[in-house]
Amino acid sequence: KEWIDEYLNEAHSLGLTSVRAHFNVMAWSDDREELKRIKNDTGSQLAAMECTPRHNTVDCPALFWAAIPGNEADFPAEESLYTFIEQAVCFFTEETNYLSSPSPFGIKMVDRLTGKPLHLDISDLPMKKGVITNRNKFILGPSGSGKSFFTNHLTRQYYEQGTHIVLIDTGNSYQGLCEMIRRKTAGEDGIYFTYTDETPIAFNPFYTDDKVFDIEKRESIKTLLLTLWKKDTEPATRAEEVALSNAVALYIERIKRDADIVPSFNTFYEFVKTDYRAVLEEKKVREKDFDLAGFLNVLEPYYRGGEYDYLLNSDKQLDLLHKRFIVFEIDAIKDHPILFPVTTIIIMELFINKMRRLKGIRKMILIEEAWKAIASANMASYIKYLYKTVRKFYGEAVVVTQEVDDIIASPIVKESIINNSDCKILLDQRKYMNKFDAIQALLGLTDKEKGQILSINQANDPSRLYKEVWIGLGGTQSAV
Repeated sequence: KEWIDEYLNEAHSLGLTSVRAHFNVMAWSDDREELKRIKNDTGSQLAAMECTPRHNTVDCPALFWAAIPGNEADFPAEESLYTFIEQAVCFFTEETNYLSSPSPFGIKMVDRLTGKPLHLDISDLPMKKGVITNRNKFILGPSGSGKSFFTNHLTRQYYEQGTHIVLIDTGNSYQGLCEMIRRKTAGEDGIYFTYTDETPIAFNPFYTDDKVFDIEKRESIKTLLLTLWKKDTEPATRAEEVALSNAVALYIERIKRDADIVPSFNTFYEFVKTDYRAVLEEKKVREKDFDLAGFLNVLEPYYRGGEYDYLLNSDKQLDLLHKRFIVFEIDAIKDHPILFPVTTIIIMELFINKMRRLKGIRKMILIEEAWKAIASANMASYIKYLYKTVRKFYGEAVVVTQEVDDIIASPIVKESIINNSDCKILLDQRKYMNKFDAIQALLGLTDKEKGQILSINQANDPSRLYKEVWIGLGGTQSAV
């Protein structure tokens, strides 16, 4: 009686509409044992939502029949409960009875005018239709615009549809999502690497499981060595690049031939110091073309006993190939002139390894503010290469940034990232209102697109807590 009175009082005082509602989860299996497990799992999930599960096997045929559209009249009335319309529809927030996209792949969004759930494919369908030529994405939004929320939503939806995701983050934006995936997979997935003095991130760029060193692998080793050797002071000359390529090629031949040599930076350094020196002398390579002593001197800190000897000599081979969600949190080293660029290169190299090996599986690399460090002169060709190659391997590169000045200031970013991202995603740009002409020119936006972007969040009802996002595809399709 007390409950009924409370229900009626609430209905009367708030003018709520009463409805009869019914919710059920139907589970089936060909295997009786598996059915038991499914039944227990479903029951425990309902209990976690603070609902009392009732295992009803008697009325199954009647409920199944009544759930077919048009058969509602046969629904057994005693199976329903009284509630208010707001509570009754809350279970349907992600369910629709209409098709908003013919693609099986996509992300769940909501229409800005009606609030209807939408299934939106911004990768496969536009590619199929020829609207875009690559799946790469560029996400721009100032602090507080909902950028991290959107990227978490995007990566979670992609992960749940089988994508392999590598994230390079500076600021713990994905720790919660990673933790959730780790709990869901009982520790099998959701790998979170972060840098501390006790456990610094360490790699071995010279290691491969099967001793296969294809062109991408060789290029990334060369880029890594160039970055360590030259920094940003002066670009390498053609002669230096050739000499370095030869050193890497000869070392790879050596480790393929001699199983006793443990591939690592230590053994590479020793090889250059001894055997490769002899090769240079034999070829009569002049010191001004390739300064071997200078090269060895600059790279000595990474060799055994040096300050950074742990960095490129890891004895733990990271098996990232079969882990589907990996986050590298490198906030602690983002201002470090050596550790940051090296770590970023190696992470990208690990992603390229995934890209080459996992045929027919979607993969995504998402780089947060970390791209600032990798936008050096030596890295430019590498980023360009990654962006152009990733599309051939069913992959996508996503760059997320909040400071528009960084992009405008860096021609490397502009050429390699923006020009090779056919999907552009912008969040609330009100902070950049006075700079927007520069953004418009940089991204090649039309006046119609500019109007759409500047309308973001303008008509938001303050009582509805949501943020809007603009998505533009290939310069021809766009919407908020």
